Amino acid sequence: MNGAAYDKRALVLLPVILALLSSLGPFTIDTPFPAFEDMGRDFGVGSDRMQLVVSAYLLAFGLMSPFHGPISDAVGRRPVMVVGVVVFAVASVGCALAPTFELLLACRVLQGLSAGGGVIVSRTIIRDLYDGDEAQRLMSRVMMIFGVAPAVAPIFGGLLLQVGPWPSIFWFLAVLGLLLAVVVVTLLPETHPVERRIPFSARSLVSSMAAVGRHGRFHLVAWGSAFSFAGQFLYIGAAPIFVVDLLGLGELDFWVFFVPMIVGLTFGAWVSGRAAGRVRRGVLITVAMAFTVAGAVVNVLLAALPATSAELPWAVLGPALIAVGTGAAYPSQQLILLDMFPASRGSAVSMFTFFTLLLNAVVAGLVAPWVTDSVLEMAVTALVLVTIGLASWAAHLAIGRRPRVEAARLPETLTPTDSL
Repeated sequence: MNGAAYDKRALVLLPVILALLSSLGPFTIDTPFPAFEDMGRDFGVGSDRMQLVVSAYLLAFGLMSPFHGPISDAVGRRPVMVVGVVVFAVASVGCALAPTFELLLACRVLQGLSAGGGVIVSRTIIRDLYDGDEAQRLMSRVMMIFGVAPAVAPIFGGLLLQVGPWPSIFWFLAVLGLLLAVVVVTLLPETHPVERRIPFSARSLVSSMAAVGRHGRFHLVAWGSAFSFAGQFLYIGAAPIFVVDLLGLGELDFWVFFVPMIVGLTFGAWVSGRAAGRVRRGVLITVAMAFTVAGAVVNVLLAALPATSAELPWAVLGPALIAVGTGAAYPSQQLILLDMFPASRGSAVSMFTFFTLLLNAVVAGLVAPWVTDSVLEMAVTALVLVTIGLASWAAHLAIGRRPRVEAARLPETLTPTDSL
């Protein structure tokens, strides 16, 4: 299906709309960060338990993410997104009114279960509409806009705290969810026509997910991307500890960390867009992931030196370098995964998101509490994560090269093709 078939006015707005939908996830994670101290005081819990506000959301998002995409393959993209953001708005109201910490966590779980309707399906729409280099350019453009969300979110949260108590943050998220529902209904076309949909039954949905789950190279690409991003997300998920406890900054100073990191992510996405049609995707991803590891090494060195450890701007330089590589690799990684399953793209992006968010939840909820005693511990952990990501991608490439080694023994008509 070609994007030219749709109203040109909608297509001009398409990157902005899809970026806003994709941003709902990180925006919901980061906006409450400045309020953690106030929330912890009101509920009588410490910083370790407040990390559950992050991990509960991420775990719920991860557990539900395998289902949003397959359901959209069956009923269409728009219904899944509209229902998702409306339920998200209701859950945000619940967070704002929560009288106990346990009820707050329950509403954060509901936020996580519903937010993927917009976040996951919006990525699938790009591949529904566009092919090849054009799809990579649009994916990169969306990521450039999407990358602003984690930087803006804690700033918004801090500003809202200046005019009201911490529930005002969740009232803001409720309004945002309702506005996104209106935008999807009025401006976003349905990109998955009836004739391309799979049957809406438990058997067909599970079969679609199982086909993706059995694909070995899908796992290598997906986990490679997930671990690479986890090196960056370690800092995002533990931002209240990193910014306030380790760097000694205040509730309005989250921008000091987030702005450089998001500038790096946005620059990486820009590089990806410029590389479309000029550099093969496999080469671009390899170079970008190698840069991520190099940035993580620089981060460790800066954290280990007394003159630069926990000192600005050096403490935020390493995460920003990691983000450059992540931003450059991510659009192409997404398209490779989607192209593996052209008949069930929703399932492909859902399973990838499931792996990514499950890993992020583990990093934020289980790993972060053990490695946030110092800037150096965080830097070493980030290096380990991105190195695992590069190793997974290298394994994918190694498997892809095997047929070429054996090609000389095969008849010419059976020479394998390049999937990258």
